[in-house]
This record gives sequence, C-alpha cells and structure tokens, in this order.
Amino acid sequence: MKALRRLTVRAALPEQLAPLGEIVANLRWSWHPDSLDLLESVDPELWADCNGDPARLLGGVSTDRLAALAKDRKFLRRLSDVSDDLKDYLDQPRWYQNQQAEGKQLPTSIAYFSPEFGITEVLPQYSGGLGILAGDHLKAASDLGAPIIGVGLLYRAGYFAQSLSREGWQQERYPSLDPQGLPLTPLRDAEGNLARVVLDLPEGRALHAQIWIASVGRVPLLLLDSDVEENDAAARGVTDRLYGGGPEHRLLQELLLGVGGVRAIRAYCAITGHDAPEVFHTNEGHAGFLGIERISELTDGEAKLGFEEALTAVRAGTVFTTHTPVPAGIDRFDRTLIEAYLADVPGVPVEQILTLGAEEDATKFNMAHMGLRLGQRANGVARLHGRVSRSMFNNLWPGFDSDEVPITSITNGVHAPTWMAREILDLAEKVAGSDALAAGSGWDAIDSISDSELWTIKRGLRERLVGEIRRRVRISSMERGFSPVELTWTSTMFDPDVLTIGFARRVPSYKRLTLMLSDPGRLKKILTDPERPVQIVVAGKSHPADDGGKELIAQLVRFADDPEVRHRIAFLPDYDIGMARYLYWGSDVWLNNPLRPLEACGTSGMKAALNGGLNLSIRDGWWDEWCEDGKNGWEIPSADDSLSGTTDKHRDAVEAAALYDLIEHQVAQRYYDRNNKGVPTQWVSMVRYTLKSLGPKVLATRMVRDYIFNLYAPAARSGRVMIADDYASAKDLAAWKSWVAGAWKDVAVRHVDSQVEGDPTLGGSLQLRAEVAVSGLKSSDVQVQAVFGPVDADNRITSPSVVTLEFADERDHVAFFTGEIPLSKAGAFGYTVRALPTHPLLANPAETGLIAVAHH
Repeated sequence: MKALRRLTVRAALPEQLAPLGEIVANLRWSWHPDSLDLLESVDPELWADCNGDPARLLGGVSTDRLAALAKDRKFLRRLSDVSDDLKDYLDQPRWYQNQQAEGKQLPTSIAYFSPEFGITEVLPQYSGGLGILAGDHLKAASDLGAPIIGVGLLYRAGYFAQSLSREGWQQERYPSLDPQGLPLTPLRDAEGNLARVVLDLPEGRALHAQIWIASVGRVPLLLLDSDVEENDAAARGVTDRLYGGGPEHRLLQELLLGVGGVRAIRAYCAITGHDAPEVFHTNEGHAGFLGIERISELTDGEAKLGFEEALTAVRAGTVFTTHTPVPAGIDRFDRTLIEAYLADVPGVPVEQILTLGAEEDATKFNMAHMGLRLGQRANGVARLHGRVSRSMFNNLWPGFDSDEVPITSITNGVHAPTWMAREILDLAEKVAGSDALAAGSGWDAIDSISDSELWTIKRGLRERLVGEIRRRVRISSMERGFSPVELTWTSTMFDPDVLTIGFARRVPSYKRLTLMLSDPGRLKKILTDPERPVQIVVAGKSHPADDGGKELIAQLVRFADDPEVRHRIAFLPDYDIGMARYLYWGSDVWLNNPLRPLEACGTSGMKAALNGGLNLSIRDGWWDEWCEDGKNGWEIPSADDSLSGTTDKHRDAVEAAALYDLIEHQVAQRYYDRNNKGVPTQWVSMVRYTLKSLGPKVLATRMVRDYIFNLYAPAARSGRVMIADDYASAKDLAAWKSWVAGAWKDVAVRHVDSQVEGDPTLGGSLQLRAEVAVSGLKSSDVQVQAVFGPVDADNRITSPSVVTLEFADERDHVAFFTGEIPLSKAGAFGYTVRALPTHPLLANPAETGLIAVAHH
C-alpha cells in the first residue's frame, strides 16, 4: 500500500547533542560552512546519501553513532563552537543595528511578500529565479540584521520534480510534502493553539490557513498552508502546488498570499511581540492584494478613514518590485472573477478595487497595474529593466515621457555564502577578510593570489562538476530505460581539462535554450575540436503547461544522445539549488542568450562570476550594465533590441553565428593558450578581474542595502508622516489630491515668452516667462518646469533636461513663472514648458499622473 505522505522520524538526541537540533532548526546551516562541516561529520556517508538534508541525516543516523558522538570530546567542542556562533549571530547587533545606533532613520520592521522562496533544496518552494532571488534577499537581510519578515505560501507539492522519457520529453512528478518533515514549526499562541488566518469566500464559504515558520537566520519566513481540516476539499487544494491550476485557483492563491499574509503578520506580531512592519514590499504582483487588506484595516478599523485617505496612507509605506519585461508575463484576471471574490471587502468598494487594477482591456484586472497604483515606490531589477519597465507602463502616466515614469531600478544580487565554492570563498576571506568581502571591499586582495593557485582551484572545481555530471547522467539514463551495459560510456564522459560551458535556467522560449543548436554541424565541430575541444552542460525546467518549452528540452536531449558528441554535451534533469552549485562552481564560462531585452536581470551569471566564471552573454539584464567585453567575459552581439518577444529565425541565425565565432576564436583560444607551466595566464587574469570587478557589485548584501536606503527608509519615513496625529497628513494629502484632480482640467500653460540676448550661441541662456492658468489652485500647488535639449527631425526632445521655473506673480487665477535654460549644446535645440501638481508629501512629481503641457 502506497503511503499518503512521507516524512523523516528522528531519533531522540542525547542531552549532550541537544544543540544539534537547534542548529538544524535554523536554515542558517544551509549557508554556514562550519555548520555544514559539523553536520557532515555526524556520518559522512549518510550525509552524502541524504544529499545534505539534516532532517534525513538525523532520521537515519544510528543510535549507536549518536551515543558515540555524545562521548566524543572533539565533536562536542565543535558542536559547542557552532552552537555559540549561531547564538551570537542571532542575538548580537549587526550592520543594521549599527546604522540605527549612528542615528540613521531606518524602518523598525519590513514585510517582504513573494509567491516563492528558494532558501535550500530541502525546502522546495521555488521554481526559478524569482524564488531564488527572494531566498537570497532574506539571507542577506539576516546577515545584515535587517528586520524583515518574509511571507509566502507552503505548497504541499512544491513545484515539480523533473525526469526525462526515453525520447527526452520532460516528465513531471509532484512529491507530496508533509510539513512535519520539513524545517518548519507551526505558529502557536500563548495557550499552545495553532494560529490560523481565515478569508471569506463567495457563497458563505471560507478559506482557512495554518501559519508555518521557517527560521532563515534572523528572519522569520511565514508560510500559509490551506491543507487543514477546517477547509472543504477545494479550499484544501489552494496551496497544492506552485503555479498550477486555472485562473480561479491562481486568484485564490494570490488572495491568500496578499490578504492572508497581512493577517498572518498581524498574528505573528501579536504572539511574538515583533514590531509591526512599517514597510510592505511586494516582490512582483502576486501579493498585490496585501494593499487591499491594509486599506480595509484603516477603513473598517479604529481609524475609520475614507477610501482615498486609507489608500494614501497605505501607498506611502508600500514598495512594489516588477520582474516582468513583457506584458504577457503579468497576472491578469477577468474582471467578473474579481467582482465575485472581492465584492464584500469591508470598507473597500469593489469599484475602487477594479479601478486599481484597470487596464486598456476593460474586461481584465491587471495585478502589476494594481501593484504600481498601491505602491508609492516601485522598481525594476536591473538598470536596463528599469528602462524597459518605464516604457512598458508608460500608459499609466499619460503625458509623461517614459524616462519620467516613477519606476526606479535596483539591480539584483546573489548571496555569496550560498553560491561561492568553499575553496574560492576561503581563499578570498584569507586574503581580504570575511567582513570586508561582505561589505563589498577588499576584493582587490585577490591580486595577491598567484595564477597557478587560482588555476589549480578552478581545475579542482571543474573536476568535481565532471564527477557530478557523470553521476547524474547515468542515473537519468537508467530512469529513461537504458541498461547499465549501455551506459559504460558515462564513466568517461566530460573531461576535467576541457573548456566547460554551463547553461541552466527555466525554459521559456525567450531564453532560447536551443540557440546553440542553430547549426548542429558547427556545434559538433566545436565540441569535438581535436586541439581546442569544448564541453557544455545544460539544465532547466519547462513549465508543465508549456509544450513548446518541453520540445526545446527534447531537441537538446536528442542532440546530446548522439554517440558522436554525448561525451561533450549533457542535459541534467531536475535542476535545483543542489545541482546549481556544482554548475556555478565548475563552469569556466556561463552562457546566457535571451532575446534582448526580455531578461529582467538573470542572476545565474552573477553566481558563476562569484566563482570566477566568465560570462558569455547577450547584453541583457545585469550584464548590460556590468559587462566589460574581453575583461570579465564576452558580449554576444544582439541583432535586434526590439520588445516584440517573438523568436525571429534570422535573428537567431545571426546571433548563433556570433556565438560560435566567439567560442571558436576568442573563448577557446584564450583558454588553451598556456605558458610553460600549463597555466593560461590571460584566462586567469580574466578570472581574477571578474572576481575583483564583479564580486562587490553582485552581492545580495549590496542589493539589500540599496533597498534599505533607496526604498525602505524613504517609505518608512513617508508612512510615519501619514499615520502621525491620527492620520492627519493622510487625510490632508488625500483631500489635496481630490481637490487638485477636480481642478486640473482647467490648468493650462497659456503662453510662453522667451528672450535671448543676441544670437543663441553655445554657452548662452534663454530667458523664459510662462503664463499658467491655475484655476482654483494656489500657485504653490503647481510646479512649472522647462524641459529642453537636442531635438530630432520630428521635434522630439532627446536626452531632456529639466529646470524648475520660479513663481513671479499672480493675477486673476493666472500665475507667472520665470527662469532660464542654458544653451549648453550646439545644434538643433528645443524646449517646452509644463505644469505639474506639487506637494511636500509626493514621492515623485509624476505621482499624480496629472500634467499640463504648453501647446502651440
């Protein structure tokens, strides 16, 4: 009879080993080298068999071995040291607390919502980059001491486990996870009762969810689980799997994440005494309904605010991050579905909710639009992605150029202790110090490491990867139905002395998994070159509903099955955090060839760079801003920068040819150019430069500090102003916005007078006087700007500059503003004048979306 679920039952630990349970209970072990070494030493062979899962380790270790360890003085000393280190890590002030001690006005608490979190492979609640980023965000916040509370869902089947059919077709399995066997603890109140959240559903139904806590270092991660007895069968299945089901199922998940997540935080803070969050960060639009719940708290709670007042207060403390570079990637629901599920939100009319998610198609509700309207501060995840996002969402701010859309950017980062190979991390810390590296300094000390030492380390990591490839290909091939007799070749496939290229990521069409197959004959020639051979290891999952992505995987598998090249190219199924580490550690080159600019950030190349891997990539995402062609990697020339997102065969052919040329004539040539000691000195100099130049930039601690100073702290300050004196500022600002919106139709820039002394020559200036009808507004409610710069053939201002004109006088609701603009560039030059609402509590002049521009 098949088990319903599976979990690991641990033996009771002897009293002397009790701290071992505390170490395992906190996921900090997953990125702490001393903890990992300690756990491995419990039973090295069992640790390997368990794939580094401490719960399975403690469930499988014999009582005799535990008894022996309880008497092993050396082990107990190590256990005590690791236990003490964990206590210090959790209790002692860290960077964030030091910043507060210096008087920095930082948030007392921050809530971070995401639909998935990739912390460790033993907690499989992630599908790809979004979840890994969220996990790295929490880990870096913990290392910095930032007071973040994570909020997500607990999926009982996770994403899926991937295997391959004989023909190479992706097959999915959904292992049933029992939270009792995961590194989680249930949230209980003072009486020991399980904490629950409840959401009202249509037709008198309810959705109940239990709150589980994963301890991510200093950060509590709250995960909501609907598989509880209070629910009917349909409601129990809400948190069944990540990104599964139809639109109604997806909406229920997002309601539970957003609305239920806020309620879970309230319960957690009430039980534990944790500070209530001042800032709510929505990582992509999936959790956007958290804003609706917070508005309802203010309209239906003690504050008794009106909707616009509550919206104003909530917006001030909300941060929205978009990860989507194309409209097709945004969650959109039928308006009728939203009406059905949100018709009775206390204090929030459904018409107002629909307005927040409105888009061009009046039948749809757009989660990203709601996120942007609910968040006073928003960002993309790389500099290029910020530009793409401002263009994509420009229609929400009509009248403004895309560069003025209030979406900034913070480039993603990755958590170094999680992703750096121990050998490289230890070497870097030895010469620079761990604190300096984490702070983004000291990376130049890599110069003190000799070429031969760096090369020897990289060769050892490549050898480890080759061993893992052989092991995984053999296992996968047997699962596909091949017999052991047919698989003798796997013991010699790949070579630790051959240039190794890694490619691993999700498999949507825009990432172009099979671009390398554009010319199979040429690829075979590259792989089997007798003088400069190349080997490529590939991994990735396609969404279960994406047959197009599955076909791409099958194409690659069929190519890799060819006996002529199977020793030089491999596809590894079931890509996860555990596999990824081997790939990042051992790859010499990291390949990324998306359709530009459809890669929002693409952090896999960052992880490779932290291990001295050189990037070979289309200039997209983070690589667009930090690529130094020929110094820290290579740029694959992009044939087209369009936003269409469609795969063009000609474009693929052009970019594939460029890829082949780079590998043959630059990458392989430099790799195999050795000195008399067998060291490729030019290659190693690129490895060294990669570590020095990219190491400080790609850190998740840098990313989190950027969020703290650029978004969280300003949001907290705005939020404090809004709630002070019984929400006086929120009420005033909401009233002001309403008043301005009503009067703005009559605001107009009636006339602009300009004068210049003599001819307009470079270095001179243009004097402006603008006549602006301010209707019933005060002149202080209006900011008048001159926008100027070079113009193109259509008289559009390119690379515009802005100066604010000064108020001069006012007569009969007409105000006059004056100023000057510099004539700082020769050639075709243009200018215009515009008026915007202005208020001290606005985060950005474009925030209201109101503008009046001078017309001829």
